[in-house]
This record gives sequence, C-alpha cells and structure tokens, in this order.
Amino acid sequence: MNKALLLGALAIAGVTTLPATSALAKAGGAIATLDTDNDGTVDLNEIDKSAGDLFTRLEKDADGTVDLKEMKGRVSKKDFHTADPDNDGTLSKDEFLAMVSGMFKDADPDNDGTLDAKELASKKGKALLRVTR
Repeated sequence: MNKALLLGALAIAGVTTLPATSALAKAGGAIATLDTDNDGTVDLNEIDKSAGDLFTRLEKDADGTVDLKEMKGRVSKKDFHTADPDNDGTLSKDEFLAMVSGMFKDADPDNDGTLDAKELASKKGKALLRVTR
C-alpha cells in the first residue's frame, strides 16, 4: 500500500494522534477527499472543483462575490487584498480561483502539477486547504 493511501486510511479511521505524522495523516485525509481520479495526489483541476464548491457555500448574499467577512478567516487581509485586483473589497469567483491557483503553485515546490500528502501538510499546503474545503 502506498504511503498516501495508508495515511488516508488512517485519517478516515480517526488515527491522527501520532505526533510526527498527524499533519501527514490530515493531509492524507484531504487527498482522500479531493482526489477524484484516485491517483494518490491532487491536481489543480481537483483543487479548483473543491474551491469552486467552497466559494458557492461562502457566498451567502447572492451578489456573486465573497468579501473578507464571508471568507471567515480563511485568508489574511493582506492576501485577500492581493487577490482583489480591482480593489472593490470583494472577490469574484474568477478572482477567488486565480488566488487558489497561485496558492496551489506555491504549495507545489517540485512543480510537477500535483500535490502529495507531504506537500499538503506543509504551511503553504495547509493554507491552500483552507480555501478548498
């Protein structure tokens, strides 16, 4: 069994108390949730699908955008304003997904176009997960 599948199975079973592997176990659980093609990694298409679904859930006032309040602390004020190129105080779905795409690239240091459990367990990977689930 490969490591990502094992970590995903452990996370699903609730075995996340091992201190050295708890972040990896959580990341493995994220892979199990996000990995729709079951290849053991998460690519940008899978991230975009999940992030788009999250955008829809966060966008409560039916104006087609999310503001910082609707984001519920998922990104810092600085990162939010960086992702808001028109400076209108909101992110359209396209702006939101552009932000997510940049975060994906930041979380993919080997530039292979996929994220494994180790990459998702990194600081940048955790930040990405906050805007996808």
